[in-house]
Amino acid sequence: MKLASLKSGRDGRLVVVSRDLAWCAPADAIAPTLQAALDDWERCEPFLRGLAESLEHGAAPRMRFREHEAASPLPRAYQWADGSAYLNHVQLVRRARGAAMPESFWTDPLIYQGGSDGFLGPRDPIPLADEAWGCDFEAEVAVITGDVAMGATPADALAHVRLVMLANDVSLRNLIPGEMAKSFGFFQSKPAGSFSPVAVTPDELGSVWGGGKLSGPVTVELNGRPFGEPDAGVDMTFDFGVLIAHAARTRMLVAGTIIGSGTVSNRGPDGGPGKPIAAGGVGYACLAEQRTVETLLAGAPETPFLKVGDTVRIEMRGADHHSIFGAIEQTVSQAAAFL
Repeated sequence: MKLASLKSGRDGRLVVVSRDLAWCAPADAIAPTLQAALDDWERCEPFLRGLAESLEHGAAPRMRFREHEAASPLPRAYQWADGSAYLNHVQLVRRARGAAMPESFWTDPLIYQGGSDGFLGPRDPIPLADEAWGCDFEAEVAVITGDVAMGATPADALAHVRLVMLANDVSLRNLIPGEMAKSFGFFQSKPAGSFSPVAVTPDELGSVWGGGKLSGPVTVELNGRPFGEPDAGVDMTFDFGVLIAHAARTRMLVAGTIIGSGTVSNRGPDGGPGKPIAAGGVGYACLAEQRTVETLLAGAPETPFLKVGDTVRIEMRGADHHSIFGAIEQTVSQAAAFL
């Protein structure tokens, strides 16, 4: 089953989307919003699945699904907690700012609490007030959970994954070192991000979902050119069961909590940081990794951070070459520094 939220008010209008992403059917009679459906999932899920089947067979009132009319599946959420499950990425970005990686990172997941009071839509521009802040994209996998009890085991936690989607966790790289130096985490360096137009139930994903991981290349294009295609199922140190259980160690997670994987990142065949697509590698899911590799090879980064007018596209296609979640496609726009 595939679900989306069309832009309408603050929380969107829930629709069921066809498998080929061509059509959608309003789900207002079942739940007005995705959050409402998640709050009453046991009752709503069978009706939503019935509507999805009717849509596939042309037996439900339908309309064209247009990705640019979609908000993020949850336009705002009770909680957004982003992990760093791909430790190759962690090693590289920490190396870029001269920070060592403690051994504990291999056994104890990293998670930060992000802002969730308002996400960008998957086709909304990325507002940037100052290019000197070092704007970067981060292509990730994310899941939406139901209620998760405090102290849940990874297996229990994984059973509460309701939906899977892609994410663009926007980062302002040049603001991160100053914030991290305060030893109190990210804030200004993590503005609003976005999620794919469609969120998908794990069973709908078939063999590409297993063991708490989504497998397959996440394709990233920058200004229409291939930038990366790392496989989300490779080099993921902590699966989503582990990430969710870590987040729930000391608190209950309410339905509608979003947990992110962190930037998808693959090592090279030699165990090193990997190569750009132009050099025969799978490339990267963020600019920071490419800049770090350039620094290691040439002594300084060559690739600039995002500038006004740059466009990033993030997508994942199945074995049939059709888009699974729809595409995040965003252009950086000039924003006023002060309102």
